[in-house]
Amino acid sequence: MNKKIVILPGDGIGKEVTTEGKRVLDKIAELYGHHFEYEYATIGHDAIEAIGDPLPEESLNKMKNSDAVLFGAVGHPKYDNDPTLKVRPEQGLLKMRKELGLYANLRPIKLFDELLEASSIKPEILKGSDILFFRELTGDVYFGEKGRKDDRNTAYDLMIYQRYEIERIAHKAFQAARTRRKKVTSVDKANVLESSRLWREVVQEIGKQYPDVQLEHQFVDAAAMNLIKSPRSFDVVLTGNLFGDILTDEASQIAGSMGMLASASVGDKVGLYEPIHGSAHDITGKGIANPLASILSAALLLDISFGMKQESAAVIKAVEAVLKAGYRTADIADASTSKDKILNTQQMGTQVVNQLAKV
Repeated sequence: MNKKIVILPGDGIGKEVTTEGKRVLDKIAELYGHHFEYEYATIGHDAIEAIGDPLPEESLNKMKNSDAVLFGAVGHPKYDNDPTLKVRPEQGLLKMRKELGLYANLRPIKLFDELLEASSIKPEILKGSDILFFRELTGDVYFGEKGRKDDRNTAYDLMIYQRYEIERIAHKAFQAARTRRKKVTSVDKANVLESSRLWREVVQEIGKQYPDVQLEHQFVDAAAMNLIKSPRSFDVVLTGNLFGDILTDEASQIAGSMGMLASASVGDKVGLYEPIHGSAHDITGKGIANPLASILSAALLLDISFGMKQESAAVIKAVEAVLKAGYRTADIADASTSKDKILNTQQMGTQVVNQLAKV
């Protein structure tokens, strides 16, 4: 099979981890007789520094003409430390999601048994956790009207949702639940937010079309508590852009580290695959970033965009085998990990590539 993939390294450790994700894709192509053609594109801080635009048209056109995108991260301390800057890396990310029609972000939170001790949560609470988040990507406060009043001392961000935005992601969540444990938990704040009341109303309407799937509603504060208290009670979680952003980062502790969590952003055409961690400039260039989230994102790419379920499963099995062998990056190591088993970014990628040949 011939496919075109855009590699979008982005900023910070994005460059380091996507290198390892690409190595795994190369090995899959070699082992299964596929041909992957790659193009590189810029986004974020690097693009701003080069041409003053966080998402150049050239990059966007490359993505629109590809079969899938493997993305790293965007962000830079320069912008975190100066909120007055008008052009920011994250603007490129939001524009990319909008232009590519990426309205559904899928974040699987699956705990490898080998990492039970890597989390700060008790193993007996965590064991068996397997959650799939559906986070809406094109609405909410990130895209609503925003600004400052004339005196500059009052700021506002409009939380806004349209019915069709809720309908299309709700269908995807219910359809996914049918292939899992047949339960959807919709998370909102309908007791105080009108946009959440619309969200709940629409989700209830869509839920009636899937009578075989159990639907429950939780307020976001209760959901945040229950993710830590009883993570096994969740199957598919459906929520908006802001709440999903926060809850999935919280849920990273179920998997032991943000360095373990992959994600897929999909719509009706090209899909984009990325680790959920950020650009992490505090460790950029040190070679210690965990590449497993990028590698697992490549597995999602193979499955969702290319329909290569066997190849995707092989990547996941290779990661599992590496973890069973005791290999760790620093973020998922614990006191029992021997020093010779703590690997740098490239070494971890090499272990997964080597395991692929044995799967």
